[in-house]
Amino acid sequence: MKQKRKSRKFRYFIFYKPYGVLCQFSDKNNRKTIADFARFPKDIYPVGRLDFDSEGLVLLTNDGMLKYRLLDPKNRHPRTYIVQVEHSPTETSLKKLRIGITIEGRRILPAFVEQLPNEPPLPVRPKPIRFRKNIPTSWLKIILYEGRNRQVRKMTAAIGHPTLRLVRTAIGPLTLEGLEPGQSRKLTPIEVNELRKSIM
Repeated sequence: MKQKRKSRKFRYFIFYKPYGVLCQFSDKNNRKTIADFARFPKDIYPVGRLDFDSEGLVLLTNDGMLKYRLLDPKNRHPRTYIVQVEHSPTETSLKKLRIGITIEGRRILPAFVEQLPNEPPLPVRPKPIRFRKNIPTSWLKIILYEGRNRQVRKMTAAIGHPTLRLVRTAIGPLTLEGLEPGQSRKLTPIEVNELRKSIM
C-alpha cells in the first residue's frame, strides 16, 4: 500500500525592511540582511525585491504558486509606494507616468500617481536623505501594476525628478500597519485568503 505524500505546509510573513538592508538572508560582504532581524523557516524566500536603499513591506513565503501569480505582470497586482522626489512635478509630468512611459526601450504599464499635500508620517530614516537648501522636495504616492528592476526610481528620473526616499507601504491588501522598521509577523489566514483573492 502506497503511503500518502505529506502535503507541504505553506507559511506567510511580512517584514518591514529598513534602509540599508539587503532583501536576502546572507551576504558575502557582511552587509545587513533580513536574517539580522528575524529567524524564518529555511524554505521561506522574499516575493520580489526591494533595493538596498529602499524601505518597506516585503512578503516572504514558501508558496511557489502564490509567488508566481504575484510576480506575473499579466495579473497586474498592485504595489503601493510613498516616494520623496526632488522638486515638485507638474501635472503634465505626472500624467506621463499615469498613461505609461517608455523606459530602456520598454513601455511600462500605466500607474496610479498622485502628489501628496504633506509629508507622510514615516519613521525617521537612520541615514537622512541628502539635503540641499536650494532644492525643495515633494512626496508622491505611486501604485505600480508590474515590477521591474528599480522601476519607481527610473520612472521619476525619466520625468526629471530623482527619487530621494522610497518606501513600499502595501502589496495588494497587505500593509505595514502595526510594524516598525525591522519588525515582522505571520499573516493571518484571513490575510492570506484576501491576498489570494486579489490575484485570482
